Amino acid sequence: MTIRDLQFELFITQDDINKRVEELAKSIQNDYKDKTPTFLIILNGAFMFASDLIKHYQGECRVSFMRLASYRGTRSTGNISTYLEAEQLENEDVIIVEDIVDTGNSIEYIIQHLKTKNPKSYRIASLFHKPDAYKKSYPIDYIGISIPDKFIVGYGLDYNGLGRNLPDVYQLKTS
Repeated sequence: MTIRDLQFELFITQDDINKRVEELAKSIQNDYKDKTPTFLIILNGAFMFASDLIKHYQGECRVSFMRLASYRGTRSTGNISTYLEAEQLENEDVIIVEDIVDTGNSIEYIIQHLKTKNPKSYRIASLFHKPDAYKKSYPIDYIGISIPDKFIVGYGLDYNGLGRNLPDVYQLKTS
């Protein structure tokens, strides 16, 4: 598959993603059975994951959004910008919903920002995690799939704004 100037190959199928998302929803449901968590969805990348995760979550919940940007092309810029602010989170049990955790810079930024909102608690759910790239000490409480430190696209993840609509995940082809 070609997106603009790059070649990608199938990496994870929609069926495999769906199975893991359903398992994550059940795990979160077990941990929050007597609570009403707020899913804090980090846009743009986590929208597909969050939608499917919440559909499988059988308990009461709230939804809020925060929009960040840190990538240009296939690399993180190291700079994080906020474009949409989360709603009221004071005294809420918050589940941060991320598409992918690689270096951890975005997670660190989100957590520092979230602490100013005085949540009751917070946990992190990420569909993808790159343990070889992760440089922070925050625990990722719910990990869908651990992957190598390679660039991926699809299921909400993009390359310069393209590819988010793909139901499968594709990895950048290395010659």
